[in-house]
Amino acid sequence: MRTIRYWARFLNAFLSRFKRLILGSIILGVIIFLLFWRFGNSLNFLKPTETVGIVGRFSLEELPLSIQQELSIGLTTLSEKGVPEAGLAQTWESQEEGRIWVFRLKDYKWQDGTKIKAEDINYRFRDAEKEIAGDDTVKFTLKDPFAPFPNVVSRPVFKKGLLGAGDWKVAKLTQITAQLNRSLTLQNTKTGKKKTYRFYDTEEAARTAFKLGQVTSLQDIVDPKDLLKWKNSKIDVQSHEDRYVGIFLNVKDQILSGKSVRQALAYAVNKDKFEESRAISIIASNSWAFNPQVKEYKYSVEHAKELLSSLPTEQRSFTINLATTPGLLMIADSIKEDWEQIGVKTNLQISNTPSQSFQALLAIQIIPSDPDQYNLWHSTQSTGTNVTGYTNGDCCKESPRIDKLLENGRRTIDIEERKSYYFDFQRFLLEDLPVIPLIHPVSYNISRK
Repeated sequence: MRTIRYWARFLNAFLSRFKRLILGSIILGVIIFLLFWRFGNSLNFLKPTETVGIVGRFSLEELPLSIQQELSIGLTTLSEKGVPEAGLAQTWESQEEGRIWVFRLKDYKWQDGTKIKAEDINYRFRDAEKEIAGDDTVKFTLKDPFAPFPNVVSRPVFKKGLLGAGDWKVAKLTQITAQLNRSLTLQNTKTGKKKTYRFYDTEEAARTAFKLGQVTSLQDIVDPKDLLKWKNSKIDVQSHEDRYVGIFLNVKDQILSGKSVRQALAYAVNKDKFEESRAISIIASNSWAFNPQVKEYKYSVEHAKELLSSLPTEQRSFTINLATTPGLLMIADSIKEDWEQIGVKTNLQISNTPSQSFQALLAIQIIPSDPDQYNLWHSTQSTGTNVTGYTNGDCCKESPRIDKLLENGRRTIDIEERKSYYFDFQRFLLEDLPVIPLIHPVSYNISRK
């Protein structure tokens, strides 16, 4: 058995022979550690590129807004409540009660290092005239006063070639036609880190790509299917407060023209059965203009039956045709079950693209970032974007109350005054009930553990 003295002599001899090598290794290790600590962010080329799968057919001019916002910013940005804040423009002002808007730029540069000038702001508006008033000032003259204009110019601005002013820039673009891109690689201008977006026509194709390892994550998937059970998958559920699932009711329909019928249908739906968060209004709950005092139509079979019983006898028995898409079929089945409990026979009509000619339509509505919903509910839009045909009341003979509120809301600059108009707009619209808000939809972000 070797003694402690033996090992001490052995270690001393070893250190004497290899002390230069050992000392050099220690010094080199310290230098490498310090280099990685100091310049680690610039060595991202050593790391694998994150690859993200997204569903949709996007042109170069119409990339998803989330990607556009990584590449650049607009004259303004929006707070969580939808209030415009400084973007490329440090300040702005309105003149002539909101008909003229003047924006003064901050000292921003494009990703190629050139300064962003007023002449680079390339928004194109049909009813607005742009005027350059110096290198750092741009003026827009509108046909009519329009209070939401600072919200509109939050859309990111680009120079030719998708050159922006954000923290990410385009590093590589792969496309199969001049209009359709399949892959987009971005590089962070500060850290050098890269990530690639790959675009798929269907969720099935995106899920398959994830299973085959062609992408490391998926964004905004509506139906994850069997990926929910994959042990090596991480699932993040995202609730979209900026949209709602609602039942849009054709108020021109003979049966649904009566407000009592529409309200009865609203009370009959058990919203508590849905796991998603409840939507009670047509304006986002985190908006500065959201009215929490609107009628919620809490589930009540008794009240629904009472409203139907108040109708003339010959009008109490009827059938509703409910149109929707395959992705909302489970919700539609639940609504059918609820409506038939109060004696309303319900036929489901499932199609990838439901007809604009419907009796009742279950659909997802994106909520505009500004509370202005003139295009969706003003009576002049009843043959276009106002899909329910709503025109301010059951028999359309009263004064155009909703029209007036929408007109005042978009013409008024003072935010508190605008807020009062939109509070009333929500209250009166949801009393007439051309749409029954149900829930805020969710989507899934899927990644590997």
